Amino acid sequence: MRRVLVCDDDLTISEVVAIILVDSNLAEVYTLPDCDNIIEKIDSLNPAIIFMDNKIPTQGGVVATQKIKSHPVYKSIPVIYFTASEDIDQLAEHAGADYILAKPFSITQLEEVVNKAFRASTR
Repeated sequence: MRRVLVCDDDLTISEVVAIILVDSNLAEVYTLPDCDNIIEKIDSLNPAIIFMDNKIPTQGGVVATQKIKSHPVYKSIPVIYFTASEDIDQLAEHAGADYILAKPFSITQLEEVVNKAFRASTR
């Protein structure tokens, strides 16, 4: 089963995403409450896609996503930027994210963006 990494300091959001994806048999889900050492964490978890919150400790989602997208091995991993910020489009573009998912989101919206990202993933 493909792995999804959810980076969000809001444990409720992480749990909701995990429950939906696991119950739908879409993915095995790993969660992180921060982005510290994001490259090392990706290296150990080997996710097919990554959800990145904007306001995640300590460096924030923009910087963490930029690190992923500038990495020679991990730059091809689809990143879904998700936040309740009204400027999600600009934040995601600045970060280099591949997809966006505005909070709050529906189960259908979550499943749709995950399926799109999985189709684009090479993992």
